[in-house]
Formats: sequence, C-alpha cells, structure tokens
Amino acid sequence: MRRILCITLTLIFGLGTLAQSGEKAVTPLNGIDLTGWKIRGKEDKNKWKVGGAGVDKAGKLIFESTGKELVNTAGGGIDIYTEQEFGDCRVEVEVMVPKGSNSGIYLMGRYEIQILDSFGRDKLGMGDMGAIYSIAVPKFNACLKAGEWQKYVIDFQAPRFEGKKKTANAIFKKVVLNEKVIHENAEVLKGVTGGSIAGSEASVGPLMFQGDHGPVAFRNVRITPKK
Repeated sequence: MRRILCITLTLIFGLGTLAQSGEKAVTPLNGIDLTGWKIRGKEDKNKWKVGGAGVDKAGKLIFESTGKELVNTAGGGIDIYTEQEFGDCRVEVEVMVPKGSNSGIYLMGRYEIQILDSFGRDKLGMGDMGAIYSIAVPKFNACLKAGEWQKYVIDFQAPRFEGKKKTANAIFKKVVLNEKVIHENAEVLKGVTGGSIAGSEASVGPLMFQGDHGPVAFRNVRITPKK
C-alpha cells in the first residue's frame, strides 16, 4: 500500500512539475482575434485576420473565416507584433507560405529569419527560406512545398548590455526548420535587419511577423523565455 502511495505521489508531483514548466511558455495566438498583438501602421492597411488558410491549385492563398490561424490575407499590408517583449527565448512556430510568397519572422522585432517559397532550389541566398537575413544562409534547403505547414524552432540569445553599452551581440544559437538544423551559433554582427521595428538594438523586444510583402499564415506560436 505504501509503495502504491509513493508511486502515486511521485506521478502527481512529476505531472505538477511539468505543468509548472509549461506555464513558462507564452502562446500569443488565442485563435479568436488579435488580442495581445499590435499592428505596425494604420488600421486601413491591416490585412491580418484570424481564420483558416490553405492554397488553391495554383498555389495562391485561400482564406476562410473559420479557423484559428493568424493569416496575412494579401500582400502589401503591414507588420504585426506581440505586445509582450522577450529577451533570450525559444520560439516555435508553424508557417504556411503560398507559391511565390515572401515574409519574415523578426526576433525582438529586429533580427529577421526569412520566409520564402524556396522549395526545390539548389543554390540558396540571403532571401531564401531559413536565411538569417544579411547574416547567414542556411546550411541546406529544408523548405517544403508551397502550401504545406513548415515548423521553425529558434533558440535565440539576446544582445547583452551594461547600461547603454552593448557588450555582446545577439546570437541565433540554433535554428531548426522541419526538424533539420540549418544554423548553429550564428552571431548577429551587423546589428538590426532592415525593416526592423527599431533602428537600434535593445535587451528585449517583441516577436514580429512581416506583412508588407506577401500573404502568409502562422499557427502554433509558442515562445519560451529563458532565464
């Protein structure tokens, strides 16, 4: 009886520990509306909506009002970013890029990982899927076909400051695309990416998705801050 009780308590304690650990992660998409997000510009240019996303036979985006995904329904819109700011963190996000489309994920609103329909390309450049824009080209092409959901896992270290003086650069410790490691220890030597939310670096910043290029959809966004 004592043994059963011990096992039961161990299981309960273990599950409680996991639950507490899971509570540290931030899931900014509520699947209903844009609560917790800000748009970067005037509302009349905003093309972000919550709903369902897919592609037609030609590979173009199809948007449906029913769904829980964050969708930039057309190109030429504006960027969107989280109200909450982060420093060191792990970002997990699934993205669906239509045929020929282009977008980006900005860590801290400042450092861009490229999103592009790069399926089948032999030679990759700074604009291709998985590139850390102006910093590093991915080791190889891990991009799936347009219209398929693709997953990024990004382990990011924010720049370090002593007062206003920067003492260490930001580092993309590891970037995994579709379960393949495409970057390791990529140091940000050139400062913020063009199109960033601010012209200078900082110790914290939001997660931002680019909306002024092409249509794109995101789901299952999970941000885990690191102490």
